[in-house]
This record gives sequence, C-alpha cells and structure tokens, in this order.
Amino acid sequence: MRSAFLLIAVAVLVAAPVPHGIVAANMDRAVLPGNDFFTYANGGWIARAVIPPDRSSTGVFDQLADRSDQQTWGLIEGVMASHPAAGTEAAQIADLAHAYLDEAGIDGRGLAPLHDALAAVAGIENRAQLARELGAELRADVDPLNNTNFHTPNLFGLWVAPGFHDSAHNHVYLLQGGLELPSEDYYLADAAAMRQTRLDYQRHIAAMLGDAGFDRSDARAGRVLELEIALAHTHASLAQSEDLHAADNLWTPADFGRKAPGLDWPAYFAAAGLARVGSFDVWQPAAFIGESGLVASAPLEEWKDWLAYHLVEDYAAVLPKPFRDESFAFFATKLGGVQQQRPRWQLALAQENAELGDAVGQRYAAKFFPPEAKAKAQAMVANLIRVYKRRLQSLTWMDAATKAEAIRKLDALYVGIGYPETWRSYAGLEIKPDDAFGDVWRGALFDYQYALSQLSAPVNRRQWCMEPQTVNAVNLPLQVALNFPAAILQPPFFDAQAPIAVNYGAIGAIIGHEVSHTFDTEGSAIDARGELRNWWTAADFAHFNQSTQRLIAQYDAYRPFPDLAVNGKQTIGEDVADVAGLSAAYDAYHQELGGKPGPVEEGFNSDQQFFIAFGQAWASKTRPAALRNQVLTDEHAPDPYRADTVRNDDAWYAAFAVKPGQKLYLAPGERVRIW
Repeated sequence: MRSAFLLIAVAVLVAAPVPHGIVAANMDRAVLPGNDFFTYANGGWIARAVIPPDRSSTGVFDQLADRSDQQTWGLIEGVMASHPAAGTEAAQIADLAHAYLDEAGIDGRGLAPLHDALAAVAGIENRAQLARELGAELRADVDPLNNTNFHTPNLFGLWVAPGFHDSAHNHVYLLQGGLELPSEDYYLADAAAMRQTRLDYQRHIAAMLGDAGFDRSDARAGRVLELEIALAHTHASLAQSEDLHAADNLWTPADFGRKAPGLDWPAYFAAAGLARVGSFDVWQPAAFIGESGLVASAPLEEWKDWLAYHLVEDYAAVLPKPFRDESFAFFATKLGGVQQQRPRWQLALAQENAELGDAVGQRYAAKFFPPEAKAKAQAMVANLIRVYKRRLQSLTWMDAATKAEAIRKLDALYVGIGYPETWRSYAGLEIKPDDAFGDVWRGALFDYQYALSQLSAPVNRRQWCMEPQTVNAVNLPLQVALNFPAAILQPPFFDAQAPIAVNYGAIGAIIGHEVSHTFDTEGSAIDARGELRNWWTAADFAHFNQSTQRLIAQYDAYRPFPDLAVNGKQTIGEDVADVAGLSAAYDAYHQELGGKPGPVEEGFNSDQQFFIAFGQAWASKTRPAALRNQVLTDEHAPDPYRADTVRNDDAWYAAFAVKPGQKLYLAPGERVRIW
C-alpha cells in the first residue's frame, strides 16, 4: 500500500540559508503556469542545479535530508568524542560508527567474516538442508504498508503487523522475494535497455563471485541470472501487490505443503524460528507456489550459487574494497547513473539509522525539535483534520452510513508528531568497534528477533516505523496512524516565519496527503479498527472507482521517456493523496486566515503563494537511469507530475488565469475531485 510520502536518497551537501517563503529566483516566469507548472515554479532552480556526482538526483527534499544528515552526524561525532562507557547505548552508537568507518580494517580482514556463512552454503547436500539454509536467512526486511517495500533479496520476506482481520494481535506476513534487481521488469522486459542491463548484471555477478574465489564464475553467474529470471516469472507486479484484498490469504503451516509443494516447509519454518506460528498471511500466493516449485526443480548447485552470490552482494558494503567498488559500479552507476561513491561517513550514518535508529533519534529530537515546533505542527494537523471532517460531511455522492464510518476512522486516527512516545531498547544487541560485518549481521538478526517478539506483545498503535531524523512522512493503515518525523517539520516545508499560505502549500499539503491515505484506494479497505473490511456501499465505491480511473488515465498519459510512460494504476494511491491533500490544505489555510487576506509577497497574492509553495516543494533533477528505475519500481509519480497535481484544483485556475488551450488545462468536468 502507498504509505510513505516519498523515498529520499541519502546524500549530503552544505545547504544554503533557507528563505522564509516562496523563492521567486527559483521560478521561470517566462513559462505559462497553465502549460508547465513545474517549470514555472522551479525553472530558475532547474537551470542552476547540478546533480552531485555521488547521487542520482537532487532537490528540495534532498536538501532537507542533507541538513538532517549533517545535524545527525554531528550528534554521532559528539557521542564518539565523549568516549562513552562500555555497555551503554552511547557506546553502541560510537562503536558502530568506528567499525563502519574503519575501511582499512575491513579490507584487512578480507572474506574471513563471511567464511562461516559461505561454508554453510557450500555444505548443502540435499533439499532439506537447502530449506534450512533458506529459512535461516529469512529476515524482517519488507514492510509493504509502511515503507512501500515489497522487495527482498532473500527467497521470502517477513513483516510483523496487526492482522487483517485481527487488529488486536500481531501476525506474520510473508512476501515474495529472491531478486537483486529493482523489480521484475528488469528480468522480464524485452526492451533493448533491459536486455543490456541483464547482460551487465550477469557480468557483475561473475565479478563478485570471482573476487570471492569461486571458479567458473561466468558459468555460475549465468545460472544465478537464469534462476532469478525464473523467480521473476512467478512474481506479482507492484500494482498487483498493492491490492490488499488479493493479499488477504491466511495459511496454516499445513497449507504450505498442500498449496505450495516443493520446499520442505517444516524445515524452513524451524530454521526461521517460526515453527510455533499457527498461521501466516501470504501476500502473493502465486509467487509462493512458483518459488517453492523452483526450490524442488532447479538444480541444487544452482541454488547454492544463488545463495553464495546473494551473501556476497548483500554484505558488500562491509567487505573489502573490490566488492564495494564492484557493487557500486553496477547498482549505483549502471542502474542509477551515479558517478562517485558517497563519503564513508554517509554510509555509516545510514547504518546507524538502520540499526540504532531510535537511539540516535532520541538525541536528534531533543536537540532539534523544540516543544513549540511540535505544538505548531499539531495545530496544523488538527486544522487539516477538521477540514477533512467537514469535507466528508458535505459530500453529496457518499451515503450517510459510509460517511459515518469515514468520520469514525478519522476520529480514531493517531497522529504522531516529531518523535515516538516510547523509545525502542537495543539492550542485547552486540556492537563491536572492529567488526563492521558482524555488526551488520547481528543487527539484521536482532531486528528479526525483535519482529518475532512482537507476536507475543500487545499491538501498539502508537509505535513508529520512522526515526525522527528521517525526512519523510507515513500513513500506517493497520495502526490507523500517521507519523510526521521531526526532520521534515523544518524549513522550507514548515517555517514559523513564513506566510501561512506557504506553510500550508508545503507541509500542509504533505499532512493532507497522509490524512487522505486513510481513505484512498487501499485505505478505503481498512476500517476504524485497522481491519480489512468493506465499509463502503456499492454505489459509493463505484463513484470512487470512477474518479480514480479518470486519475489513472491522467497519469498514464505522462511519458518521461519515449518508450516508457507512468503507470497510473501503480501510482494511483499517491496520486489520489496528492490531489486530496492539496485541496484540503487550500481549505485549511483559508480557514486559518479566517476570511482575512494574506500578505502579498514577491508580487504574488496569497493564493498564488500557496500553489507556488506546493510546486516548489517538488523541485528536483534526476539522472535518466534513476528516473527510469523510479517509473518502473516506485508507487510515486516523478516529481514534475506531482507538481502538476494543481491542474485538478479549481482555485489554481483562478489564481493563475489558466485558460483552455494551455497544456495543463482540464475542463471543469474533467478535473478529478475526490474529497
């Protein structure tokens, strides 16, 4: 399900001072707003912006992430300089940073840290041992509703969350996996670019296995690629995986042997620590049937090569330089167009956030998110929720019973601002200052065990899935909750010194976007308790689907490449949220003005500032390879099309005198209005 507002690539540059309001110098007033609103709002910035060599894109969100990263790394450096006492959380933070920064030590240890894992793979002699090895490598590395992540390089992925039909208890969700490339399209599409990517990938696999000391690496690489192509053929697409009703499949352990024969499921579950789990939610049943069949039919040596390659690939960042360089050359340069590796401290920071996120986040929130900022953000959220409630109540197409359920869900919504109410403990996680590989290995296993521990814990609807230092926002459907981390609640999105219109055009639209997910294409399938239930009348749902189909067609027409268009079905949840969030934010800003006119800034009236602030929030430049990857794998449309969401809002037409014949013009009856 679409939940995360967008995905941010971590990168760091020194951020320039942030103006308090729209930035007229970033605009291109020679462009008609009705022809290309993205360029009108951002053309000056686009002309000046240069994508740094160590990233695949740059933009406003990246600049804010830069600031958060600098702030966070400064805190970590302070912890390191304090020489914390052994056994403390501060020592874990310092030791993980020391280990990750020690490239000379990582190089000196060679492949020794991976020896035991590779030996276990080499020792597989039968299908039962294969099942045990596959089960032992299962990790809690997918999060389909919270982080829009349906992808894992392991055979399957695990997620623990409240049950679709049992919101009082956490359940195990299992998802398809087994691929290293970004999506199934990279394996199956017949376009020339994709065929070349597969050739490059095969050469990359051979290089990684060769560096790891495997003989006949070219032949092994061919087998690995063929196996992953076979796995890709079994997979559901991203658009299919976003259908919650199709994901609603409760299997008992015995069902796996009957419905998906081939894999020794008892051995798999025992090795994964899941032998006592009584039922599983299987997200993509066809993939489990197909992948299990491949475990039985593909040669054992082929699976062993696949396991060995995945081990080397997945831990390349903490293996010697040849592995780091080769992994970067393929995944970052060939697939993303990135020309230069990031400084090691940035990678260390990403690992800190992944492994000790709350420990670092608690320090970040205390330093950079004062109570007054939280209070102001909470006031904006309360205002937007009031707007949504009023808009729901005034809908003419929605039945009274459906409205009542929608408002009940809105009233049940928990909105977390800045940071969680309770912090996760990392007691028991062993971090060593001279063992980067072991720290990463143990960290992933610690997260897995933590996820399993939630099966016996009460559901915490106020549990966060993002850290305060994250520049993002998220809707958590099964928890009926929203999270707005502290890092996104700062300029240019949220600025106490900016005009009201600008704040609502930027952060207000983001907040409205996330609230809208409560009722979007998948949120409409979840009730106020967080359970999968059809609470709409047939007529209401038919009207809603008619509106979304029109929006799908609108986005299908966007074509960033001659041979590749946006997939409106894939992006529809985010597109609905963009449309609804913008219109709700517009109402909320006028509600806060209380009928008074807002100030004129840079020659623009208040309404114009609101829409320009929204458009400038999407300022970005992306390398072609990364943009192609995004179109194929991301449920968010590219940023220029998100800025052009304005074409569905009547107030935008009035603000900029948009007329028929201009490229973005939609006749009133063609504009999509959801709420």
